[in-house]
Amino acid sequence: MAITVNSTTPTTGLLTSMGVGSGLDVATLVTQLVNAKKAPQQNQITDQAQTANTQLSGLGQVSAALSALQSAMASISDGSAFSAHSVSSSDTTILNATATGNAVAGSYKIEVTQLASALKASSGAFTDSSTTVGTGTLTIAVGGQTMNLSIDGSNNSLASIRDAINKASDNPGVSATIVNGTDGAHLVLSGTRTGAANGFTVSSSGGDGGLAALNYDASAGSGNNLTVITAASDALYTIDGLAANSAGNSISTAIDGLTLNLSTLGTSTVSVANDPSKATSALTNLVNTYNSFVGIYQNLTKYDATTKTAGAMIGDATLNSINSTLSRIIGGSANGATLSSIGISLQVDGTLKLDSDKLNAALADGGKQVSDVFGGDNGFSAQLGAQLTNWVGDHGVLTGRTDSISQQLKDLGDQQAALDARMDSLTARYQAQFTALDTLMSKLNSTSSYLTQQFDALTNANKK
Repeated sequence: MAITVNSTTPTTGLLTSMGVGSGLDVATLVTQLVNAKKAPQQNQITDQAQTANTQLSGLGQVSAALSALQSAMASISDGSAFSAHSVSSSDTTILNATATGNAVAGSYKIEVTQLASALKASSGAFTDSSTTVGTGTLTIAVGGQTMNLSIDGSNNSLASIRDAINKASDNPGVSATIVNGTDGAHLVLSGTRTGAANGFTVSSSGGDGGLAALNYDASAGSGNNLTVITAASDALYTIDGLAANSAGNSISTAIDGLTLNLSTLGTSTVSVANDPSKATSALTNLVNTYNSFVGIYQNLTKYDATTKTAGAMIGDATLNSINSTLSRIIGGSANGATLSSIGISLQVDGTLKLDSDKLNAALADGGKQVSDVFGGDNGFSAQLGAQLTNWVGDHGVLTGRTDSISQQLKDLGDQQAALDARMDSLTARYQAQFTALDTLMSKLNSTSSYLTQQFDALTNANKK
């Protein structure tokens, strides 16, 4: 919150000309008196508001810089910056792979012999989509889930049955469509999930028996009236000769930390290697963000001897404490190591400098050395994280101080409004008093003029 206060000149209701008969400049006199009365309190409010707004702006810059530092620590603190791997497939038309966790560097020969598929089956031919199929109860099941559709004379056409299947709230995972061929209209049912265990069954009961035209059960020896277009099947593959299967073609349980996405049959080699680029990027960002805070701190607390100008928050105890605490942590040790051991050194001017060669050497072990410096209860991440939360958290020091200054500005705004109201009242009172004085002086001038005339007349008479 920020308020702007300025010395004001009251004008409401003031005379804008010389006194009516006295020659007294009421407007100027009232203005000068009110301004003289207002000035000490106005100057105090203005000075306090300017100081508060300056501090609020400075604290905003500091909070933003520390919040950015907090964000820069995120991937370092959770370790994701040090567990990155590059993954490649020798034949991406067969499969590709991505790292989704703590993958281990190495290579894996994968042969895909069968892709996972969903069951698709077609009914026999009907004249068209409006042809009546039958009435009764149509039951469709997938695994342990079952839905029962009541089919009567109002919804027994091929199109109505399609709609009933697709709109059912308890549909277990089957979609229906009508395909028109040269022989007529076919109701085609498709499973929405791949895998042998996700094949569906269709059965009917009651009614006129016509729904039996849609019966299907892969395990039944007879009575199947749907023709299988695609069978429900698992993906079959080997990893370095070890046989495996999956209900889907996206497989996250085959190799630790990897997800395989199968596309077609064939053989491809998946290679996993440590990727230090994410760690390098995260630590570079950390250094740059820290240096940004240092630059803001130095600008807010500098003193220019030549121009004799001081920074907006020079001597501020809170800001000095934050800077000294950060310097102490950054320049200290964590888990028995220093940041300089991994290529991040504290400079004389308070900034950090990154030695890329030294950092790359520290990351050569897959990021373990660097991760150890930041990780754990006593690592740099924990030390910095605790302080940053203490400063810029919801109940942090800077948040509390910002709220306090905002309240101070609100109070100053109230004081300004009260002062303006008092000055308006004083202006009205002075105006009334000096207007009355002006009127009185005008009357006295008139009386004086009359008496002078009378005395002159008497004098002239006596001379005769």
